Amino acid sequence: MSAYLHNTIPNLKPFDYERHHDSLFINKKWVLVNGISDKKSIYTFRKDNILEIERKDASIKTSWTLSIKNVFTIETEDGIITVKAYFKDDDILVLNHQDKQEFAMYINTTNYEEELNSVDDIQSYLKEKYKRKVNKIIHKHEFYYISKSEEFGPNTVEELSEKVKSEEISAYCFVRDVNEGDYSKRLRIVDLMQEL
Repeated sequence: MSAYLHNTIPNLKPFDYERHHDSLFINKKWVLVNGISDKKSIYTFRKDNILEIERKDASIKTSWTLSIKNVFTIETEDGIITVKAYFKDDDILVLNHQDKQEFAMYINTTNYEEELNSVDDIQSYLKEKYKRKVNKIIHKHEFYYISKSEEFGPNTVEELSEKVKSEEISAYCFVRDVNEGDYSKRLRIVDLMQEL
């Protein structure tokens, strides 16, 4: 993967046919993030190697082909381009142009009810998406806490919240993730409770 892409969008996973093709890639509505303020484009990759591109003023049918592993060729208005496909997560696809230092980022809006028409819409979408993801992680995760110079735990955030509500412990006790060795992050129970 090109260094510029990795530095711009860290933690990308290469397209994996078994994992991504049917469940995350095919027949999904991918909104192109690049240039959305000027012209919204929705890309839909079909099984029969048809690529449908919908724009406000036109609908285009072209083709795409999976060459090897995560390398695709796509027929565009400018000719055939070769790209490498990566996923940031299940809803964010990145196609890295192989002949230029350029990439295109797409958001899967198939199951998203709101319209994405601007940079502000994308920011709202991402904020909500990652807020839900953090909430899921926090609900399942466990933490140790310090009260009266003694360490207790591990407890989930819900359990800690209940202890605070019953006044068993203070909301200002320091906590540490079960995978951390100390309390250097200065995180308190009240910080975790805000995410519930």
